[in-house]
Order: sequence, then C-alpha cells, then structure tokens
Amino acid sequence: MSFPLFQRPGTVVFLDDDPDYLDMLALVLPRNWRVLLFLRPQDCINHLQQEPPVWEADAWRQQQLIEQWREGAPLIPQILKYWGESSDRFALAQVCVVDYSMPGMDGLQALGELVDWPGSRVLLTGQADEQVAVRAFNQGLIDQFIAKQTADISRRLIDAVEHLLATPNARHSQIWRSTLSPEQTALLRVPSVSRDLSEFAAKRWVEHVTIGDPFGVLGMDAAGRVSWLQLEPSNALGELVQLAEAEGVSPAVIADIRQGRKLIDLELRQALGRTTPSELNPAFLIGREQSLMGALFNIEPEFCPDPDNSYSAWLARQDKRTVRD
Repeated sequence: MSFPLFQRPGTVVFLDDDPDYLDMLALVLPRNWRVLLFLRPQDCINHLQQEPPVWEADAWRQQQLIEQWREGAPLIPQILKYWGESSDRFALAQVCVVDYSMPGMDGLQALGELVDWPGSRVLLTGQADEQVAVRAFNQGLIDQFIAKQTADISRRLIDAVEHLLATPNARHSQIWRSTLSPEQTALLRVPSVSRDLSEFAAKRWVEHVTIGDPFGVLGMDAAGRVSWLQLEPSNALGELVQLAEAEGVSPAVIADIRQGRKLIDLELRQALGRTTPSELNPAFLIGREQSLMGALFNIEPEFCPDPDNSYSAWLARQDKRTVRD
C-alpha cells in the first residue's frame, strides 16, 4: 500500500441485528476508535446518509487551501488553521461493517442504500452466504468480507478495519498530490520509501498531510502536538546549502548539511513567520535507495491548534459505547 498523502482518524460504524454481538464489540474494539453500534438497518442508513454533504464540504475546504497556496499563501499555517477550526472531521465514518443476514433487509441491501457515502464497506457473513459475498466483492459493492465463523473473529475484524482506516482516500490524495512535483511524487512512490514513511507516521501521528512546498509531512499526534518531517532528495542537498549560505549560517553547519548529517528548517521557519533562530536536526535516510533524507522538527505550541480540538480530547467528549436501538 502506498503512503497516504492525507490521513486522519474517523468513526467506525457497525450494523448487526444481534445485540449481544454488538455488546461484545463495544468491549473488545480498540479504545482509540470512535465506534457507533446500530441494531436497526434504517437507523444506520439514516445516520450515514447525512454524511455526504459534510464530506463534500470538508473536501471543498481542503481544496480552498490549495487555491490560496497557488495565490501565494504558505500551506503549513493554513493546514494548522484547518486542523484548529473544528474537530468535527473525526465524526465522519470511514468504515461501515454490516452483517449480511438480518431480518427485513440484508446487509447488501443496507449498503446499497448508501449511494453517495464514500467510506469503506465490510460484510460479515455466515457460512451459507460466502458465495454472495464473493460476488459482491468482485462487483465492487464491498471492500472486504469476513466469515463470522472465522477463528478469532475479533482479531480478524480489527485487523481488517485498521487496514481500511489506513487506506488512502482517493479524493483527498488527489487534492494534496497537486502540491507535489513529478519528482517528489516519484520519490514517494518508491516502495521502500513508502514503507518507511508509513511506519514513521504510524508511530508518531494520528493525522498528517504531505505537501510539496516545502517538501515534507506535517503531522499531529492524538494529544494535538504537531511536528514537521522535512524531506530532502539526496541529490538536491545543494539547494538547501544555498539557502543556508544566504541566511549566513556558519561553515560548520553548512558542512553538516552538505554531507547529509543534518537538515535545517529554513523553509518551515519562513512559512510560519518565525523570528527565532533556525533549528538544525539530525538527518536520516528514508528507504533503501538512499534517494531521500528526512529530519523531524517539533512545532512550537503557539503555532499549533488548541489541544481541546485534538483527537484525544474529542474522543473523550463522545458518548459511552452503547447499542443504538
């Protein structure tokens, strides 16, 4: 799987006519997920049918950031402002898991009602329903199916949902890819680079955006702390050296940059309008090909979103997990 240019947490929805099964899910699913549990198909459908206009408004807001960047506004402070405007984006459901065998309306019929909802769809099946699920998967009606009789079904279900939560949203990727040069895009598509970046992001952030001007990844952890992973092509360190020389950086620092030992945050400093001295941090290789280098810089709290809008704070404000009957 390629490195997602845009990633954020979202809600996971479950629909099943067995209240005991839903109660079990409420207990075993990861606590860092926001989970909604529905017993009645129509209630689940009504909830998710309200989301497409919100998804559309959010995508339009992201596109606005790109248009303002094209007009000269730096991207980094715009993204920080976008993150700080609201935490409602976390409420959007990214995955819906539906039981196939339900009275009145089966799982495929329920999912068929969600014409414009853009999230991922998982079908839970009984042994007799497997061929139905295979046909639905081959027709693109669902993203995955899992047999309920599978050994360790809870672990299998969690793994499947985590995979789908980490899968890039095509529209968001398209929006942010427009900030990247062809050379930057090619670097990010190198399998070893994509793998290293995915592992790096998963360990540190719950939300991130990849941009090309300047080149790097802006990430925020669950507590609202933000950091910047500066990316530099190994064959373009000379450009960073020139910027550093223009800033009057010492010869010793210039040598560290030229040799790929350290990177300097000149473009980050400029984007944020900081007047404090530039920071120099250790560089590390990303990917096996040694074509890309990175260095991590923490962003001061005064530039970051209000911690009350962080994912952890938002999650703590949500209702206790209960079956919606």
